[in-house]
Amino acid sequence: MKNKVLMGLAAIAMVAFLSSCGKVPQAKVDATNAAIAAAQTAEAAVYVPAELSAVQDSMKSINAAIEVQKSKLFKKFGPISVKLDETLAAANKAAADAAVKKEEVKKEVETSLAAVKAVIEENKILITKAPKGKEGAAVLEQIKTEMTTIEASVAEAQGLYDKGSFMDALNKVKAASERATGINTELKDAIAKVHGKGKPAAAKPAAKPAAKPVAKPVAKPVAKPVKK
Repeated sequence: MKNKVLMGLAAIAMVAFLSSCGKVPQAKVDATNAAIAAAQTAEAAVYVPAELSAVQDSMKSINAAIEVQKSKLFKKFGPISVKLDETLAAANKAAADAAVKKEEVKKEVETSLAAVKAVIEENKILITKAPKGKEGAAVLEQIKTEMTTIEASVAEAQGLYDKGSFMDALNKVKAASERATGINTELKDAIAKVHGKGKPAAAKPAAKPAAKPVAKPVAKPVAKPVKK
């Protein structure tokens, strides 16, 4: 009788154990989904897209594994629970990394905007000094048109920055900066050629060594006649 009671208790304990192992770790699922949503809000898709993509793929795999276990008689969610812990940590890291990267991009945009605006102002001065011959005048008109387009792009980049779209602002200001720098180089080269700074200096003839004075022969003393 005693053995039957013990066996019954063991069976109940086993059922309880299997029941506990057979439950979907819903709290962890919810926490992980919330962390992924937080990473998306932190613009992880913009600043750390690879990290967010890895987290989303991991969660898809977890959801698929949960459905497989649900269809089994003896369910086992232990490994899934461990995977949820890892995915939750990765989602939190993606959100934190996105915030750091966003701040870095913001500062880069600020620096780039200041730099390209300085180049634009310098280009305006260089245009006044550039050669204005028949061909030069036509080229300058093209440059002025291009400068207008560049200034419009910089204004758009500034607007994106003001809205907090730092990555889009960075891409736009980089393109504008490249074009402005190209014009700057072109203008400086044209001005240098006009002033002869673009030509190599003519080599000076080597100085001839000074002629050494020819030494005069020393006159020998004339011998005096001997008196007798």
